Amino acid sequence: MTDRHEVTVVRRGRTPAQDDGLSGLLAAYHLRTEAEKGEAVDDVDGLPDRYRAEISDPGTAFADDVVLVSLIGEVPVGCLVLTAATDGRSEIKRLWTDPGFRGRGVASALMGAALAHASEAGVSGVRLSVWKWRTEAIALYERLGFTATASWDERRELVCMRRPV
Repeated sequence: MTDRHEVTVVRRGRTPAQDDGLSGLLAAYHLRTEAEKGEAVDDVDGLPDRYRAEISDPGTAFADDVVLVSLIGEVPVGCLVLTAATDGRSEIKRLWTDPGFRGRGVASALMGAALAHASEAGVSGVRLSVWKWRTEAIALYERLGFTATASWDERRELVCMRRPV
């Protein structure tokens, strides 16, 4: 069994050397999210255009953002996007851990790296939104100092959270 100390987080460059697994991780994230919302699709082609664009060309979709990929050994097992700061604040998006690697510290490592980057970049606060049924993710965010706040998003069942950096 792999333990949490073997999780490595790398900052993804704009042009990956070969396939770093990000597209596959994003596809899994979006397919699972759509299914959880009751809008399951059979494959990536059934996803909304904006999600397909992220999957097919993450370098363009997240050109101004910091994209992190976690590895166990050389296997990509998780990802996270930290958006470029606006008014001194960034947003965490697309946090995903491959279900086969959950419980090994992947999400915690990604969040730690994102918060460290935000601090180094002089960001004053970070926000995120999470579906209310993702209770394990909410518990992680609360352990990391995030608190629920008034929603900035009109979608029902979305929990919005913030924390200072």
